Amino acid sequence: MADYNHSKIEKYWQQFWDTNNTFKPEQNTARPKYYVLDMFPYPSGAGLHVGHPLGYIASDIVSRYKRLKGYNVLHPMGFDSFGLPAEQYAIQTGQHPAVTTEQNLTRYIEQLKNIGFSYDWSREVRTSDPSYYKWTQWIFMELFRSWYNKETDRAEPIETLLEKFATNGTTDVNAVCDEDVSTFTAAEWNAMSTQESYEISLKYRLTFLANAVVNWCPALGTVLANDEVKDGVSERGGYPVEQKLMRQWMMRITAYADRLLTGLDTIDWTESLKEQQRNWIGKSVGASVKFPLATDNQRFIDVFTTRVDTIYGVTFMVLAPEHELVSELTTPEQQEAVDAYINAAKLRSERDRMADTKAVSGVFTGSYCVNPFNEEKVPIFLADYVLAGYGTGAVMAVPSGDARDWNFATHFNLPIVPILDAQKDIDQQADNTKEGHYINSGMINGLTYKEATPLLIAWLEERGLGRGKINYRMRDAVFSRQRYWGEPVPVYFKEGGSTGRLPYLIDESDLPLELPAVDKYLPTETGEPPLGRAEDWKYKGKSNGSRYEYELSTMPGWAGSSWYWYRYMDPQNDSEFASKEAINYWQNVDLYIGGTEHATGHLLYSRFWNKFLYDRRYVPQDEPFKKLINQGMIQGRSNFVYRFVDTQNYQLFSENEELKSRGQYKITNIFVSYGIYKKLDVLSASDARIEFKRLVREQLGNEIADKISDDQLNVKDGIPVSSFYIGSLHVDVNIVDNDILDVEEFKRTRTDLSDNQLLFLLEEGEFYVGAEVEKMSKSKFNVVNPDMIVEKYGADGLRLYEMFLGPLEQAKPWNTNGIDGVQRFIRKFWRLFYKDNAAGTSDAESSNWIVTNDPATPAELKILHKTIQKTEYDIETYSFNTSVSSFMICVNELAALNCHKRSVLQDLVLLLSPYAPHVTEELWAALGNEPGTLSKAEFPKFNPNYLVEDTFEYPIQINGKVRTTISFAIDRAPTDIEREVLADEIVQRWMEGKTPKKVVVVPKRIVNVVL
Repeated sequence: MADYNHSKIEKYWQQFWDTNNTFKPEQNTARPKYYVLDMFPYPSGAGLHVGHPLGYIASDIVSRYKRLKGYNVLHPMGFDSFGLPAEQYAIQTGQHPAVTTEQNLTRYIEQLKNIGFSYDWSREVRTSDPSYYKWTQWIFMELFRSWYNKETDRAEPIETLLEKFATNGTTDVNAVCDEDVSTFTAAEWNAMSTQESYEISLKYRLTFLANAVVNWCPALGTVLANDEVKDGVSERGGYPVEQKLMRQWMMRITAYADRLLTGLDTIDWTESLKEQQRNWIGKSVGASVKFPLATDNQRFIDVFTTRVDTIYGVTFMVLAPEHELVSELTTPEQQEAVDAYINAAKLRSERDRMADTKAVSGVFTGSYCVNPFNEEKVPIFLADYVLAGYGTGAVMAVPSGDARDWNFATHFNLPIVPILDAQKDIDQQADNTKEGHYINSGMINGLTYKEATPLLIAWLEERGLGRGKINYRMRDAVFSRQRYWGEPVPVYFKEGGSTGRLPYLIDESDLPLELPAVDKYLPTETGEPPLGRAEDWKYKGKSNGSRYEYELSTMPGWAGSSWYWYRYMDPQNDSEFASKEAINYWQNVDLYIGGTEHATGHLLYSRFWNKFLYDRRYVPQDEPFKKLINQGMIQGRSNFVYRFVDTQNYQLFSENEELKSRGQYKITNIFVSYGIYKKLDVLSASDARIEFKRLVREQLGNEIADKISDDQLNVKDGIPVSSFYIGSLHVDVNIVDNDILDVEEFKRTRTDLSDNQLLFLLEEGEFYVGAEVEKMSKSKFNVVNPDMIVEKYGADGLRLYEMFLGPLEQAKPWNTNGIDGVQRFIRKFWRLFYKDNAAGTSDAESSNWIVTNDPATPAELKILHKTIQKTEYDIETYSFNTSVSSFMICVNELAALNCHKRSVLQDLVLLLSPYAPHVTEELWAALGNEPGTLSKAEFPKFNPNYLVEDTFEYPIQINGKVRTTISFAIDRAPTDIEREVLADEIVQRWMEGKTPKKVVVVPKRIVNVVL
């Protein structure tokens, strides 16, 4: 085969890999393992664009490289296939989400296979497959059957807690649990009924039911995660989202807060991503303080503060609008104002409320609490910068030391009390210093910060009004979604308990609890989640045959992705989520690649679940991902066409008041090429109009030109002024080639513009478009389909080009124009093996194969080993873009030497194979190797001896000035060097017949001729 036909070659090898399971790991635990994983993709209906494969290509390069280095590589792919888009489509069309998901998956898999990734497809998993979510449900059950023991600092089976209760009551229990747990003796515990003791145990379990403030989206009928809400509306659909108190399943992730922090020091992640998690977890050391209500000193508002030393400076209390005491603290006089404020706060997400540091808003409840230290009455306000789920939902406000409190106090004319003699200018701004000595501070007057803090905490603890405490910004995770398309929660309810019904786990033998059929994917008419529509969907008890209501919420989107890397280790196992043997061999993920947008979502939840499984001895490592790389975004290169807008303003002539107020504009469909647009853009409005009409007359004819008025009038401040405007429109980048628009395709596809004839002003017969780098998005028409790139340039071309664009971690713009260079490189590489057919000859006539068995020259070996060294270093350091450059240099240099030596080219094939697997598989087989053995070969060994220079190019100085250079063998004797230098023609010309006084030869440095 002399011609390089990428389509034929790539299809052949993709089929070969699929048929022969080429990339299936061996069941050989003697070999070292390497586990490479891409973040779980969601199969959207739009399929892949060229930005998506970036991380996949990088992970595939590492996978192929590690195989060549002798590792047993696990490189799987699967899909996070539960998701809101499929459910929304089901609501709109009635089509079951499983059908939509399957269609999307078929498309995704086809696209991934077209790019030639070395996935072991036999291990594919899907979170929506019952055989997979059976184990998601099982992990939920294990969390429900566990509690967190602070003494051992790990999760334990609930039975160990119950044994402690039976032996010593709550005396020896140090657990992470609900705030309102009661104390009891062993005798009291043992005297309780089964139901009473069971209800108490619910307050300790790692998954539990609780009232929580959530992001409720009425239009979608579900709770949304924080990362699913943007600017107060749902990311999917843009529907309003409000804060609402609802009973939800929760995960006690706060039990792991400190371990999630310290664990960051043991893993190889970027510091910026670690910092995101540290900030999200938000560890604070301080104290809890009880402020008695002014009307009832036996009832309190609890606050957490990191600055208990400032307590004498408290001049008001601020509660979250959702705080449980709001209704009873609101006086009748303030009821209307409070209700209005709460309703407004519901429309803002927690992220928006936290981020808005400038706006000041709040409302007085009409009630007061009492500062426990000075017994002064403190007014109680509501403000949306306080969150119900963070801390206690209450803040003691010290305006002299906190900027937000200072702004609030200034806005509402509240007192600002100085508390340290080192505070400055508190009439202008807050000063949060800890320096100096306390003033206006009762028992701590004259003390320093270090002296005052322990004294105040001891005072609180002695009186039962507070204690020293570590608090975390992170809250327990909401684990319920009022959706259909998600994992059913394996729980049913029995009547009883303080809430009227208690949750119980279904029997493990009943897993998986599968999604039932429903008539619609909407909430019921009574407001229950969609699962409430299922007919006769009830749990049948094992003992008495009774039938019980199931939990009607489903699990959140992050459930299935919080453990999936273990399922890849043993995906067909029906008796456990993965066998001990598989888990102990593969351990955890060596390299994980994905986006930074998952920093405080998937990556945090995955670490939480992994640590839990580690505690319960199911897995041997407490961190799931050793090394994490966040790939940068491939941005779109948007293209624009420019359209003349006839801004004739009818305000001057219309008697219609509505038209006068808003004006009317004629949109024409005359498009101007980019170069023309730029020329018109710098002219005055009147000159631009004249030039535009001239071009229209010249290119489109008099009839069109005469329809454009000679001048254009707009009104500014009541005065008519001339105007001229050309607007821009996004145009599909796939009908643009080298910034030249396919005009006929534009006319055919832009049916939204077809009401009028589309006319174009060209430059030298072509229509040029403008360009701008933006986020790749369908709305900007700049999405580039990888299928089109693969069809035109080949999968190897796409892979090399995406790596060539720049460092993996950085954002970079896509420009299809640049891929031509990569395609030329592949063809040049191919020509090291085959020569081009002569015109008019067939393959048989032209003896195309030109590889020889001749020994390699030192120059060729030097080029090869320089590339071996560079490639190995680049892959080990994930600098893939510079490897592509080194391949291009290598091929150019070998071509210049007319090198076609098998000993050189076979190693070069191996070097390039992780990046361009299809062409290298083809050439590997052509070199006489068994087809399909390329991935089992050995990565070329770098030999530094080939880079040792055997000659040195000496600078030749005449009286201290370099006049020429001459190469000599490294071991050449100084006398020989001197003789040849003096005989050199250039040197003799500079000597001008003079006899040198001396010649200084410094070996491997310089030669100086002194005249």
